[in-house]
Amino acid sequence: MISVDPFDLVIFGGTGDLAMRKLLPALYRRYVDGQVPPTSRIIGVARASDASDNYRATVRDAVQRAVKNVDAPTLDKFLALVSYTGLDATTDTGWKEFAADLKTHSGKVHVFYLSTSPSLFVGICDRLRAYGLNGDGARVVIEKPIGKDLASATEINDAVGSAFAEKQVFRIDHYLGKETVQNLLALRFGNILFEPLWKAAHIDHVQITVAETVGLEKRASYYNTAGALRDMVQNHLLQLLCMVAMEAPASLDADAVRDEKLKVLRSLKAIGANNAILTTVRGQYRAADRNLRRAQGRSRQLALGRCAVLPADGQASANSRVGNRDSVSFDSAFDLFAERRTDRAEPLDPALAARRRREAVADDQITRSWRPALAGSAARHELRRGLRCVAARCL
Repeated sequence: MISVDPFDLVIFGGTGDLAMRKLLPALYRRYVDGQVPPTSRIIGVARASDASDNYRATVRDAVQRAVKNVDAPTLDKFLALVSYTGLDATTDTGWKEFAADLKTHSGKVHVFYLSTSPSLFVGICDRLRAYGLNGDGARVVIEKPIGKDLASATEINDAVGSAFAEKQVFRIDHYLGKETVQNLLALRFGNILFEPLWKAAHIDHVQITVAETVGLEKRASYYNTAGALRDMVQNHLLQLLCMVAMEAPASLDADAVRDEKLKVLRSLKAIGANNAILTTVRGQYRAADRNLRRAQGRSRQLALGRCAVLPADGQASANSRVGNRDSVSFDSAFDLFAERRTDRAEPLDPALAARRRREAVADDQITRSWRPALAGSAARHELRRGLRCVAARCL
């Protein structure tokens, strides 16, 4: 087990979906495994004013939903490390007191996790610097997406770089923390059965599927400006593509792995305005049914959801031309066919239930038709035709 020094972890956006569904349950698991020293603190920060006791109750519910077989006494001890601070990232109100509190624990590592909209990154980093919270013991973690285009990404990186040294900055994609994703590297380079066969001569094409089972939760305002492409494709799925296509790095050092990933990214064929319509199929979530219960689709949640990026007539949306994987086509860069489930679902009347059952059967037939590996352009054409029918019905 890796030992960890005492720390103060500040989660900006501490009441958000990412913090509640991923970060705080993960921190509880680390606590159970002995990697959160008892003198550490976990501070949730958000705009709303609230008491720490109320925040702990919310965190308790989040951990109990996400973690199986929670031990109540252990959870109580973990929650004793958790507190809450109401702070607006766009004004200076409350920052002086916030900084003073952190400076009373100056011997610890201070980690600032920016689980917020990218539009707040610059303001937060500017204030962390202005109030002297960017010392050698500070770390800043930036969640994807970093901006909405090249100009905003450059602005964010410049602002972060002016406040923190590069060694203090961690640009993170939480998707890479999934166990299955982490196992990809071991499967690729440590498995004597697969490693010799992971070559273009033996692989026709690769499909990468992301099957989501949750909706937007509390992310509607973020998703309405970011959308599925920025939220999923340009980070999560490109990372997966890199891990599947890259050559073995010289070491597992972060820089060595990054260099191999960059080689993959630089070899991809770009999808631009002139060929996007030929290489992608776009659609939206619609309401999904599970056991005749209704779940809200995209039209009720205000964000782009159902989306597939697929090849057209044999033209791959992404081709890896790296080393021995020359000309292996990655046929599905983004395939998000998900059902939205909710505990607040309502029973449907019999007529509506029967109609939706028929729609579900039609969707299943289409889905089964494109899940298998696609061998030729005729199959790809049928796949696109089926998806266009789905998209037309959903839009």
